[in-house]
Order: sequence, then C-alpha cells, then structure tokens
Amino acid sequence: MVIKRKIFSTLITLFISFSCLAQTINKEKQYRVMIETNFGTIKIRLYNETPLHRDNFIKLVKQHYYDSLLFHRVIQNFMIQGGDPDSKYAALDKTLGDGDLPYTIPAEFNSKYFHKKGVLAAGRNGDLENQTQASSATQFYIVQGKIFNDSTLTKQAKRITKNKLFNKIINQKENKNLVEQYKIFLQKKQEDSVKVIVDIINKKVQTELINTKPHTFTEDQIKTYKTIGGTPHLDETYTIFGEVYEGLEVIDKIAAQKTNAEDRPIENIRMKISLIP
Repeated sequence: MVIKRKIFSTLITLFISFSCLAQTINKEKQYRVMIETNFGTIKIRLYNETPLHRDNFIKLVKQHYYDSLLFHRVIQNFMIQGGDPDSKYAALDKTLGDGDLPYTIPAEFNSKYFHKKGVLAAGRNGDLENQTQASSATQFYIVQGKIFNDSTLTKQAKRITKNKLFNKIINQKENKNLVEQYKIFLQKKQEDSVKVIVDIINKKVQTELINTKPHTFTEDQIKTYKTIGGTPHLDETYTIFGEVYEGLEVIDKIAAQKTNAEDRPIENIRMKISLIP
C-alpha cells in the first residue's frame, strides 16, 4: 500500500469543485507542472486521458496548495511521496500520511500507462477501506522503482494477479460482512481481529488463484521494466496521471535521503509546484 490516510466521503464537494474547474481547463491543452525542491527541479507532463486527476491537480497547483509541503515518505528503489497538508508545519518527529481534503477522486485506470520510473500517480487508502480504489485528493507519489529481469517480472505478474483477485473478492456480495467487520475492527484498533479478516480473504484469493489466468505484461512494459525500471506490482490498482520528462535524477537524489523508521526523511524536503506556461 502506497499511502495511509484518513478517508472521507463528500461527493458533493467533489462535484462542485470539478464543475467550477471545468470552466477554466482547456481539455485539448497539454498541461505541465514544475516541482521545485532543494535537490533540483522536476518537470511533469499531465495526462489528458485522466481528466479528473489532471483537473484536480491543476486546481490545487493554481491555489498554491502544495507550496511548502513535504515529501514526507521516501523509499529508495520504490517511490517518493508528498502532498499531505499536515506536513507544512509538522515537527520532525511527527508521523505523517493521514492528511487530506474531504473528498476522493474516482479511479481512472488506463492500460496505456504503467508504473515505469518517473510516472506521477495518486496515493489512496487500501482496498479494504476503499473498495473502489478511489484516489486521495492531495497525496501523490513519483515512481523511482528498480530494474527487473524475467524472473522477477514473473513474480510481479503474480502479485498483480493477487491484487486484482483481492479487490474482486472484497467487492462480492457474499463477502460484504467480512469487509464491514474489518472496518469495525480497524476503527477499534483491534489488530488481531483485523489480521484474522485479512487472512480469511487471502485464503479466498489463494483458492481462486488456481483457476485464474495470470497477469501478462506487454512487450513495451517488459522492455521498459528491464531497462528503465519501475514498480510493476502497482499497475492497474493506482491511478497514474502524469510522467516526468525532465529531472529524473532529482527523484534519485530525494529517494537516497536518510529516513526514520516510518520512511520520513530525517531532514525536511519541501516542494513548490507551479504550472509551466
């Protein structure tokens, strides 16, 4: 799971925000943003094929929402994550990752895009709390990833298959009570009971896995993951809505920073995001 955060459900807010923004967004224009950090500048091209995420991100950038927020979660060979509004004034020992705005963005999965190095994607709550895999309104991550070979890609394909089955199973009517129990136990912080529910679902996954066709990568995906690298196990489960076209080395620098036990950098890494004309 890429992101831990509190989940809210205010679809009216989402509708109003996007309705107002639709009047100012040119759907044919190629939008680009620049993320300035103390390690350098990252330039990103936003995808028009994911309009809900694109428009929401542009809205926040225009509001200077991200200015002075932190890259609060950094994992080398995986990704760098930011966008938690609580990070702006957070003490160095504060646990981050739960901050957000009171709405989510509907998932916009597109098979054209995959988790190669440099893609911009939206964080979200895990499937059991978020069965529709809706995205955080504010939190995002940029993939660093690593290089894979045939053997490790096969393992990643199996992981993707399991992820899809897991989501399929928790959305089945006969498992509705299990999901509700999980949410109750999670709220009450009954960790042992939470684990029991997850174990039950995973056993169902293993049973269905026997007769499920495994995930397959395209030739382009295989070539990219074996040369440029990425994080393939997140494919088709987190919405990708842009990619870096300049500043990949900055991602590497940020990802290499020392972190605490919760993957927060020891020294703050602040961002400023603006639209590129």
